[in-house]
Amino acid sequence: MNTSTAVQLLRNSLDRFLAKDMKGWTELCDENVVAEFPFAPEGSPARIEGRTALCEYLRNYPSVIDVRAIPTLTTYATDDPNVAIAEWHASGRVIGNGHPYEMSYATFVTFRHGLIANYREYWNPIAFTAALAGTRFDNSAD
Repeated sequence: MNTSTAVQLLRNSLDRFLAKDMKGWTELCDENVVAEFPFAPEGSPARIEGRTALCEYLRNYPSVIDVRAIPTLTTYATDDPNVAIAEWHASGRVIGNGHPYEMSYATFVTFRHGLIANYREYWNPIAFTAALAGTRFDNSAD
């Protein structure tokens, strides 16, 4: 592990995400990174292998969802100094329909030589697809 802790590295990756710097975010990843999205909706990958493939997957994210804030973030160190966990919430708008994007995440990250080697993220696919479809998950009016 580099001098930065796993928690610091994870927070740095979320800073890049919030800055909409997807290329910069993937530069924090090992060349052979594995990203896992166990609850990915049908039609979306549940596993992506390699920095190039992950960069391609994330490339257009900022043109689909405008994440404006991470209003809550709690990070946890673990017994393994190479692993950090984050519970966080992203707040923004879906660009195509202007509807709110509110999503809570649980993220587990393993670092190797200061780079993300494994990234596993849990989020609600029903809320995600509803937001993209223009339907508010909580069924309230704008």
